[in-house]
Amino acid sequence: MTRRPLIALLALLASLTLTAHAQAPDWKKVRIGVEGAYPPFSEVGTDGKLKGFDIDIAMALCAEMKAECVLVQQDWDGMIPSLQARKFDAIIASMAITPERQKQVNFSNKYYNTPPAFIGKGAPRDISPAAMKAKKIGVQRTTSHDRYATKYYAGSEIVRYAKQDDIFLDLAAGRLDATLCDQVAGSEGFLKKPAGKGFAVLGNPVDDPEIFGTGSGIAMRKADTALLDKFNAAIAAVRANGTYKKLQDKYFDFDIYGK
Repeated sequence: MTRRPLIALLALLASLTLTAHAQAPDWKKVRIGVEGAYPPFSEVGTDGKLKGFDIDIAMALCAEMKAECVLVQQDWDGMIPSLQARKFDAIIASMAITPERQKQVNFSNKYYNTPPAFIGKGAPRDISPAAMKAKKIGVQRTTSHDRYATKYYAGSEIVRYAKQDDIFLDLAAGRLDATLCDQVAGSEGFLKKPAGKGFAVLGNPVDDPEIFGTGSGIAMRKADTALLDKFNAAIAAVRANGTYKKLQDKYFDFDIYGK
């Protein structure tokens, strides 16, 4: 009599284990959340297709993992909630690896690292909080740039936007005094374009490791450790076999991987 409940329990546990294994993803198809409004990393071309460094990296990593890559376009401020809601399996959207985000998601090793900077009208100038007091600073909301501006520039008017492209439009139109953004995104997406004439990087790049982290990585749900391992192996592989440099050189004339 005492053995039957034990046998039944063991059978139930075995059944649950088999079910769990049956339901575990094999990652032959990976849905990746991308933004599509952050050139040159991610944007929608005139043909309506997504393009940019993030997009190319996503496709290259999926190819290395021998997985079908499904891109899912998502507004930036809904990235992590949509990941947790299983709308997609990973985020490749220039997301900084920060201590705050690491509480919510797992990150791969970095796939690039570039500094943030202020961009505004005229020659480089003082960007201290005192000098920027009462100035309008545009930031993309819920980004590391938003957190930094909120923390250090309380005397400025922080104007938050859903997309960095919209910030550049208002900056060019004179509705903002400056924007704080990724220096490469600001250079390639604004300063090198006709709308960016007369604008420049202001002061020196800013930094705060607690806010800006250690580079941009791929975000995944905490439970998906097998996928994390696959992405880390793929990043190492494309770095070693020349694929990374080929994609980098398509967009940049310097080493974007950083230190």
